[in-house]
Amino acid sequence: MPPVSDPLFRFACAPGVLDGAPAGWVATMLEEGEIALLADGGGLDAITALAHALDLVTISLLRAEQTPAQQEATVIAYAAAQPLVWIAPAFSGDAARWAHQRGPMTLLIEADGPLSDEERKRIERFAVILGRQAE
Repeated sequence: MPPVSDPLFRFACAPGVLDGAPAGWVATMLEEGEIALLADGGGLDAITALAHALDLVTISLLRAEQTPAQQEATVIAYAAAQPLVWIAPAFSGDAARWAHQRGPMTLLIEADGPLSDEERKRIERFAVILGRQAE
């Protein structure tokens, strides 16, 4: 899967939340977006497994930070002025306010394990809305 030259959105998550997704789901979601991973308990093995599953030779990795607040600031910096899908175990009030107040669309999903069908559907709807706005 070649990188998207001008992605419609950015996607930040740990690789473990994508475990159990239907075959091809992640690749389909990333046809118009780009992904950057946050390390989780699966470490480099989980990141490598996801890169193989997506047929990517390289994959972006967001740096690990000392505190949850610093980690949120790093993801916010990664988002820049792009729409963002951000999946994390929890979000601070500051991160939730940032997501609500920023101009680009932002979808925050709290998940500490594989995404549920409903959570995947929310991401699909988000991507469809962005695609329509880009037309």
